[in-house]
Amino acid sequence: MKLGVFSAIYRDLPIDQTLAKLSELGVDTVEVGCGGYSATAHASAIELLDNPERLAVFRTAIERSGIMISALSCHGNPVHPQAELADRYHREFEAAVLLAEQLGVDQVITFSGCPGDGRGGQAPNWVTYPWPEDFSAVLDYQWHDVVLPYWQRSAGFAREHGIRIAIEMHPGFCVYNPQTLIRLREVTGDAICTNFDPSHLFWQGIDPVAAIRVLGSSISHVHAKDTWIDAGNIREQGVLDFSQTFNESRPWTFRTVGQGHGIAVWQAMIDALKQTGFDGAISIEHEDSRLSVDDGLKQAADFLRPLLV
Repeated sequence: MKLGVFSAIYRDLPIDQTLAKLSELGVDTVEVGCGGYSATAHASAIELLDNPERLAVFRTAIERSGIMISALSCHGNPVHPQAELADRYHREFEAAVLLAEQLGVDQVITFSGCPGDGRGGQAPNWVTYPWPEDFSAVLDYQWHDVVLPYWQRSAGFAREHGIRIAIEMHPGFCVYNPQTLIRLREVTGDAICTNFDPSHLFWQGIDPVAAIRVLGSSISHVHAKDTWIDAGNIREQGVLDFSQTFNESRPWTFRTVGQGHGIAVWQAMIDALKQTGFDGAISIEHEDSRLSVDDGLKQAADFLRPLLV
């Protein structure tokens, strides 16, 4: 396995300075944001495809660093109920696929997206409960009329260009757990894989090791991010909390790897990944509000490196 970093954490630095920091840390790979919700400070897929000179500069910076690109990140909502937003996310996603092909990168990470509650809806509507029956009807519309047809087409496009689509299971979108990821793959085939981020599973009460065993070889990329579970707050509020993500009084909050769950949990995850045959990138994503980016990244790298050997 290879130790990597999601470059968006250094979005305020140019790509060459970011790569220099990662080289000092001794990481093997970098995941680069290029569209959607992901910061495009280092690479905008649409702009690089339209500007061969800028693409050459970007490619040279990567090659000089000696760090491989593990994936391009284009997290977006290409099935957004507002057509202009859906079109923008879709164009950025397809540009990311074409850029990945040019760079020799084999996967693009994104979200499944979430439609509205029906034709004419204006906002995404994430359904998590089947009753009253209105919710079941919304979910049927989202999957059968929008999500499955869109990803069937997009999987075909990605397959034509030799690119895998690594869907990140994320609450708020139609694919948020192993069951929904498998449901998507049953229709789209193996062009759809998953970017496995345990931080979004921990707070849902999902055991990442069990999830890895269920998902098996569909895991093509991994995010290294932890979640602190505040059992006292959960007893009072449950896990569905709408306060800001980095509010430390939440029932759960994101943490640097190893500071939400200990070494035994992370070792078990690494071992389970090895058993599936996974040998790709473990990409550190820093979202711990208590630590600077440099400190959080160093702590995560120091924690993970011995586990990957």
